[in-house]
Amino acid sequence: MGPDPNSIYPNPNIRQVVYIKNVIKNPNIIVGDYTYYDDINGAEKFEEHVTHHYDFIGDKLIIGKFCAIGRGVEFVMNGANHRMCSVTTYPFNIMGSGWEEFTPALKDLPLKGDTVIGNDVWIGQNVTIMPGVHIGDGAIIAANSTVVKDIPPYCTAGGNPCKVIKKRFSDELTEYLLDLRWWDWDADKIFRNMGALCSGNLDEIKHIKD
Repeated sequence: MGPDPNSIYPNPNIRQVVYIKNVIKNPNIIVGDYTYYDDINGAEKFEEHVTHHYDFIGDKLIIGKFCAIGRGVEFVMNGANHRMCSVTTYPFNIMGSGWEEFTPALKDLPLKGDTVIGNDVWIGQNVTIMPGVHIGDGAIIAANSTVVKDIPPYCTAGGNPCKVIKKRFSDELTEYLLDLRWWDWDADKIFRNMGALCSGNLDEIKHIKD
């Protein structure tokens, strides 16, 4: 029951929503089941929103399951970084004509590692996520934010630079949900407990059905 996680369009009548993992080709972009991108201008082109992502650097964009990603998002990867340990940051090497002699070593670039988005994360429209950022499970990122630092699980965050606005739940419930990991349940169990997952009565999630 429910949409096929291996389909491009979970709802054939809504073509602006695609399951990302079924349209990406870059092996360094790893996306979990049911995570979608919503863009009326071509949601199938999600990879175009992952910029400066070069094979020779080897950094990965890792996105968990059941994430909702709004149109206009941009994941800026480590290839956007310039050498900062020298007098100039200008990338002479990419201009060619002999200047490639001055290609910086990877150790001289401020590489930040993989960009990791947790599970059940909602990213609003026109959000920019900088290299190496980690966003925790259940977080919400407000539209038009620029995320330059890690965001903890189950927080609402926004702004430029993006900062935590508030915790979504009590520490006790947050820990419970992180242990529960509902996104790893099989589809039938999720359906059986969908009422609790979608309820405003937060205590209902503590009475799950096996």
